[in-house]
Amino acid sequence: MRVLVTGACGQLGMSLRSVLPEDTVYTDVALQARYLDITDIEAIRSLVAREKLDCIVNCAAYTNVDAAEDHPEAAELLNAKAVENLAFAMKEVGGLLVHISTDYVFGTEPYNRPCRETQKGTPTGVYGLTKLHGEQAVTASGVRYIIIRTAWLYSEYGKNFVKTMLALTAAKPSLKVVFDQVGTPTYAGDLAAAIGTILSCHSERSEESAIYHYSNEGVCSWYDFAKAIASYAGHTACDIQPCHSEEFPSKVRRPAYSVLDKTKIKDRFGLRIPYWTDSLKRCLQNLEAQ
Repeated sequence: MRVLVTGACGQLGMSLRSVLPEDTVYTDVALQARYLDITDIEAIRSLVAREKLDCIVNCAAYTNVDAAEDHPEAAELLNAKAVENLAFAMKEVGGLLVHISTDYVFGTEPYNRPCRETQKGTPTGVYGLTKLHGEQAVTASGVRYIIIRTAWLYSEYGKNFVKTMLALTAAKPSLKVVFDQVGTPTYAGDLAAAIGTILSCHSERSEESAIYHYSNEGVCSWYDFAKAIASYAGHTACDIQPCHSEEFPSKVRRPAYSVLDKTKIKDRFGLRIPYWTDSLKRCLQNLEAQ
C-alpha cells in the first residue's frame, strides 16, 4: 500500500515516520516535508496520480482552539473542505482515507460515561464543529474511510501539554491546573502504532468503513496529568494545585468529560492499548535521551 501522510511535521505525523514503510510520502506546510496545499483538489489529484497513492492518512488540521473562534472560515477550510478534497481524491482511485478527528466533537451534553462512536456530536466551539463537519464530509463522500477520534495528544515533538508542564514545573515554585476537565492522554507513538496495524489489516483484506476511538487507557484530569508529569520528571519542588476552569478564561468551553470508549477498535484490530501513565513514562524517557 502506497501511503501519503498530510500534516507530517505535527506530533502524529512525526511519530508515523518510524512506523510506516520507507516509501511513504510526507507532506506539510513546514520545510521538513514536501509541500501540498490540501485546499487545492487538483494539487491533491496530481500528487495521487504521480505517486500512485493508495491511501492518505490525514493528520493536518487547524488545531488552535481559541484562534478558531476568531477565524472560523480558516478552520472550516482546513478541517472540513480540505478533508472533503482528500476524500474525493481517494474515492476517484478506489483508495483509503484515514482521517484523524477529535474528542472536541463532543462536549455540550453532560456525559458521565465513556463516549462511544455512535454518540451524537455536540461540539462547544468552532474547532469541534469544523472537525465534525470534516467527519461528515468524509462519510458523505463515498470514499472507503477510517475516522479515528483521539484526545489530549502529546509526544516528543512540537508543542504539547507534557513539554509545557516539564518547563513550568522546572521553573515555577507553584502552579494551578484545572481539575474539572476529565479525559485520557494519548501518546502519539501509541496512536501511530495503532494506525500501522490498521493499515496492515486493510492491505490484507477489505475492511468496512468505520469510525473508531483511540486514546490510552485510564482516566484523569489535567491536574492529575500535570502531577504525574512533574512526579516522573523529579520536579517535586513545584507545588501544583487544582483549580476550576473559570480561573483560566477561554473563548470556548472545553469538554468537561471526554473519555473515549475504545472497545470497538480493540475488538476489531486486536489492539492492546497501554495505560496512560506507562506511555507517559516512555515519552519522558525518550525526551531525556534526546
